[in-house]
Amino acid sequence: MSEPFNTWQSRFEKLRSNKLFEGLVISIIVISALVIGAKTYEETTRIEQWLLYLDVAVTVFFLVEILIRMAAERNLVSFFKKGWNVFDFLIVTASLIPMDDSEMVLLARLLRIFRVLRLVSMIPELKMLLGALVKSIPRMGYVVLLMFIIFYIYAALGSFLFHNVDEFLWGNISIAMLTLFRIATFEDWTDVMYATQEEYAWSWVYYLTFIFLTAFIFLNMMIGIVLDVMQKESAQLDTDDEEGEPAQLQALRGDVHALKAQLDRMEAALAERQGSSISSHRPSDSSTTD
Repeated sequence: MSEPFNTWQSRFEKLRSNKLFEGLVISIIVISALVIGAKTYEETTRIEQWLLYLDVAVTVFFLVEILIRMAAERNLVSFFKKGWNVFDFLIVTASLIPMDDSEMVLLARLLRIFRVLRLVSMIPELKMLLGALVKSIPRMGYVVLLMFIIFYIYAALGSFLFHNVDEFLWGNISIAMLTLFRIATFEDWTDVMYATQEEYAWSWVYYLTFIFLTAFIFLNMMIGIVLDVMQKESAQLDTDDEEGEPAQLQALRGDVHALKAQLDRMEAALAERQGSSISSHRPSDSSTTD
């Protein structure tokens, strides 16, 4: 690899990791989001041409920024190995769709909305939060399955017991599940309870037990799962950045392994030296026979 290429690559790498450059990119992303939001107001029709120019300038900046990040890598393969780089590349490429074509203008506007998500790829804390959310979804799936079972049981009971009170709320099991979802979100659930209490005074037990299971137990279980995953993601982020207690423990663990390997080599060398020393002092078979 030529020396001028290495020089330019190192310059682009320094520019990419520069805090001022990162702050500029974040500011442009925010401006891009404001431009998209401004186009939804009818009062901006008078400055629509200026907003179009600003959108073109933002698109050109994003194109230059992604090219700088690609040039900062030693090869393009390493750039596309990172999922967030692929995401940013797709968003920037999709932003190149022109806005003046009447058939593509809606698609271009929809794709430009997703440029706001580039904030996630630029801010490590947001990446940690999104990563924790994605990783917690499989574990939350079991909680959701258990919640569905509870919803199904209570919906069946409600449709059997309260269908004569209000057919619109308890007519069948599917409608009853929607009613229970309304109760779980506390959307005027007391009106539903008071209506059934007029016929069944004990029906408050049905609602309170359901709310206790869904709103308190299952919700806290989901929060616990997310917090556990976030704690692990935060520890991993500190380890990658070589900061905090997890990084210190990782470094200490590496030093212990290195020290153990060195002690093993010293013990092996000492055992080999002792074996050679014993064999050199051992009398030969001929002298023993004489």
